[in-house]
Amino acid sequence: MRRSIQEINEKIKAGKAVVVTAEEMTEFVSKKGVEKAYQEVDVVTTGTFGPMCSSGIFLNVGHTKPRIKLGGGTCTLNGVPAYTGIAAVDIYLGGGQLPADDPRNKIHPGEFRYGGGHVIEEFVSGKDIVLEVFAYGTDCYPRKELKSWLNIKDVNEAVLFNIRNAYQNYNVAVNLSDRAIYTYLGILKPRLGNANYCSAGVLSPLLNDPLYRTIGIGTRIFLGGGVGFVAGQGTQHNPAVPRTEREVPKRGGGTLCVMGNLKGMDARYLRGVSLHGYGASLGVGLGIPIPILDEEMAFFTSVSDEDILAPIVDYSRAYPEGKPDILGEVSYGELRSGMITIAEKKVPTGSISSLSRAREIAQVLKSWIEKGDFLLTEPVERLPGKEAGITFKAFKERPVKQ
Repeated sequence: MRRSIQEINEKIKAGKAVVVTAEEMTEFVSKKGVEKAYQEVDVVTTGTFGPMCSSGIFLNVGHTKPRIKLGGGTCTLNGVPAYTGIAAVDIYLGGGQLPADDPRNKIHPGEFRYGGGHVIEEFVSGKDIVLEVFAYGTDCYPRKELKSWLNIKDVNEAVLFNIRNAYQNYNVAVNLSDRAIYTYLGILKPRLGNANYCSAGVLSPLLNDPLYRTIGIGTRIFLGGGVGFVAGQGTQHNPAVPRTEREVPKRGGGTLCVMGNLKGMDARYLRGVSLHGYGASLGVGLGIPIPILDEEMAFFTSVSDEDILAPIVDYSRAYPEGKPDILGEVSYGELRSGMITIAEKKVPTGSISSLSRAREIAQVLKSWIEKGDFLLTEPVERLPGKEAGITFKAFKERPVKQ
């Protein structure tokens, strides 16, 4: 037995689709079983919210009078450098970019109070930001300087384009050294003083479709409070990692490249992030509807936090030195309890992603579908799965002779 996305969309249009969140689906299956879940549920909604590096925005600011060529010059948005080597008036701002005058880690640990992610948050919220450009001038683009307020309402296009989001699973970070260390997974106390992780677990999109059966190029998603799409596999997409009997990856696994119209998004789901001692980033809210095409998809979306295992990695030595060593594996059920055991020591846990905001995203997406405001899409091409044999390659260093 199998139903199609088209059939599900017809039920959505008629207001008859049964939509549940991933957490609700887990409970449903535990009580009534997979077969009953397939018979009764049409769509499962997921959600995640946390710092997602490899995120940023493209802007087309329009032509000035006289015209100015941004490409090849220097450009800042609220003092944060933006990339202009695309064309005359197209700009890219990365969420991890820093102002030129930021002291960074000169006095360690740096605070990184303001970066590209904070500019993006302010811009999407409708605040004016300062655009400053110094160009070299050409016959067709003679202007050499520009300083102006810029508002999201003024630009022709504003696109959120994130080359790597929604990691399918990730490390649990700990510190075996005798000093505190500052990482993209937060501050890690010495001698196994704490363990940090970053995942929505049971609500995480790719953990509810572990083999990417329904997710691929063209999949419509919740992105930053608006509607976005999957543009393809994200960088470092790594489907050929060890998996559990349920096909749940026990390592990083898959990633997504996503994009959407920034003008339709909400700063509640795009937040500037300061990571003490590490840098700036962008907090991104993302949710994907999973169509229940058959009993296998009902089974996959019934995954629980106890079914998901993550590797424990030492970020004082193993991670920075690129060693594959892990200290063990732990379930998200254990992580959510607030305490795990490593080497016979009780270690407190903490998440740098927001479970409450992930739940909110799954509920918002559920309400959109129930109201008929959000239809599902058939992916043009699925993400490469484990059968593709794709693995993430580390850099192959080939020193250049001086």
